[in-house]
Amino acid sequence: MKAVILAGGKGTRLKPYTTVIPKPLVPVGEKAILEILINQLKSHGVDEIYICLNHFAEIIMAFFGDGSRFGLKINYSLENEPLGTVAPIKLINTLPDHFLVMNGDLLTDLNFRELYEYHLQGNSLLTVSTYTRTTKIDFGVIDFDISTLIATRFREKPEYTFEVSMGVYVMNRKVLDIVPPAIQFGFDNLMLTMLEKEQPVRIFPYKGYWLDIGRPEDYEKANEDYYRLNPNV
Repeated sequence: MKAVILAGGKGTRLKPYTTVIPKPLVPVGEKAILEILINQLKSHGVDEIYICLNHFAEIIMAFFGDGSRFGLKINYSLENEPLGTVAPIKLINTLPDHFLVMNGDLLTDLNFRELYEYHLQGNSLLTVSTYTRTTKIDFGVIDFDISTLIATRFREKPEYTFEVSMGVYVMNRKVLDIVPPAIQFGFDNLMLTMLEKEQPVRIFPYKGYWLDIGRPEDYEKANEDYYRLNPNV
């Protein structure tokens, strides 16, 4: 298996931790976020990784090197300017027919081999792993008739449940034919384009552990959960 890790962002939401440290190198437990992810990919059978970089690229490349100390091969793809979360993948010319793609700022116990094989069994160009998230609104929500301005419904601090993307995918290389060259193009653009073209997107619902380390409170939770999740990673 080959994997692409998207690690070109500035980590703005995670300040002040990312003021002087690249987000992929921010430690969770005793290791960098990206180091944990690379070790997991290796344990699940990935033998080659492509890391897409922009911000603090030289520091990240110096830290991970060619990947030999992790027991796999690491390649780097550099953006001259931010291209979003899908366009950078189009810069890589040596990808196989099917490959894993993921954000470099997540903590999960997902079995990447299982996801990859699930994708191969389907008949779609893209498989997206999803997670059930419940969001609470900390206000009283009022529905009203727009023409009369009369209230029709009231809910005190309601909760809504959504199936959200985990930022982990398996792609067929043909997906990149949809991506325009040299312009910003994100996962949202890809999903909307594929749905518009009626290209099937397969979903892999996941019920284990997943955390997107995007905000300071998420980072603090990641450190709390790390050793309980997998102290050997």
